[in-house]
Amino acid sequence: MQGQSQQQAYDRGITIFSPDGRLYQVEYAREAVKRGTASIGVKTDDGVVFAVDKRFRSPLMERESVEKMHKADDHIGIASAGHVADARQLIDFARRQAQVEQLRYGEPIGVETITKEVTDHIQQYTQVGGARPFGVALIIGGIEDGEPRLFETDPSGTSSEWQALAIGSGRSEMIEYLEENHQESMDLQGGIGLALETLAESVDGGLTPEGIGVATIDVETERFAELPDDEVDSYLDEYELFESDDEDTDE
Repeated sequence: MQGQSQQQAYDRGITIFSPDGRLYQVEYAREAVKRGTASIGVKTDDGVVFAVDKRFRSPLMERESVEKMHKADDHIGIASAGHVADARQLIDFARRQAQVEQLRYGEPIGVETITKEVTDHIQQYTQVGGARPFGVALIIGGIEDGEPRLFETDPSGTSSEWQALAIGSGRSEMIEYLEENHQESMDLQGGIGLALETLAESVDGGLTPEGIGVATIDVETERFAELPDDEVDSYLDEYELFESDDEDTDE
């Protein structure tokens, strides 16, 4: 009984380490990320690709209200998994930092710099009483000095750089698929195909243009651009990833 009460004390205290060196609230925040719909990031020679699962709970919902993918600056995009409200706060913070960098130094912020600014902000919420960690993970990607770069942020405030990654529900299966199929020399179109194929690993029955979002930042223009539905539709058709319609037609 005493052990259980001690366990609950570590659960409630975000600033208190358990005897085995764990911060339980940070671990719970990671569980919130695992419950979120999937987001994919792929780095290619030609740029960065984002693909997100934008499934909505009701056909009455406006599709544009599902927030999973954002432009942080012209050359930087962010995709999220976990609590959308937490993601929105961090993305607004990232946008402010990008503007501060532009005003202070007269040049666009670097992808690594903005990632570290965000993770430093996240980390503060793991050691301040009266607050909780952010229950969201982010994929931050863009072009820096002519080179594509791709980072992940964790609720602990840790960042790591990737060639391709997945966050959210089904992460393990998607990472395994990326490890087996990612090629460093692939072009932007190949990256889009790989991102969609990986996203299909987390979605039962296939994909629809209305249920996903795809964006790219290419090296040539260094501009974040979301793909229109008709272009996404053509990719789904090319890679045979459309949602199956297996209705029983027997009379």
